Amino acid sequence: MLKLYEKYLEVIDEYLKKCFEDQKPFIHCKKGCTDCCDRGEYPFSRLEMEYLMAGFVKLPVDVQKKIRQNIADLLVQKPAGEKFLHRCPFLLAGKCALYERRGIICRTFGLAAFDEVDGKKVVKLPECCKIGLNYSEIYDSKHGFVDMEKFQSFGTGNLLSHPPDLNYMTKELTKGINGLEFGEIRPILDWFK
Repeated sequence: MLKLYEKYLEVIDEYLKKCFEDQKPFIHCKKGCTDCCDRGEYPFSRLEMEYLMAGFVKLPVDVQKKIRQNIADLLVQKPAGEKFLHRCPFLLAGKCALYERRGIICRTFGLAAFDEVDGKKVVKLPECCKIGLNYSEIYDSKHGFVDMEKFQSFGTGNLLSHPPDLNYMTKELTKGINGLEFGEIRPILDWFK
């Protein structure tokens, strides 16, 4: 199954490369920026966790120990049954210890994406737009949406010609990769209970 997932990741990474290229005028991600890793729940499917942990066991023992301690500390802090936003336990010294094995949520962080609200597709901006990072130039903080007048001033045409959409990525982009099953999706810490 992990070999199928690696094949899928090749497709996803190519798709996301186009997304990041399309959104380049609004992307301010750079090496060392970890805003997206500092506060989240990081939903991972069973398959993503298997892939992540297959890389984890290959890490040096001292790195594994640090990650295990991060997970243990977070599990103690996590309130039962409530949403818990936290720093990713795999973030060490400002870097992802398993960057090449990161999940889909991590691969899409920073992009504007489609979401469904009340049966309608809406553009969802990354949270970092609120602190002056990705999409902050066109984010209307007073109303909480894209300021289309500001957007049009960039002369980029369509807002999202390659919009990230999780349903599209898990259904359409898996065609031709028979037998790929993602399994249950949980916040990352819930996999360690």
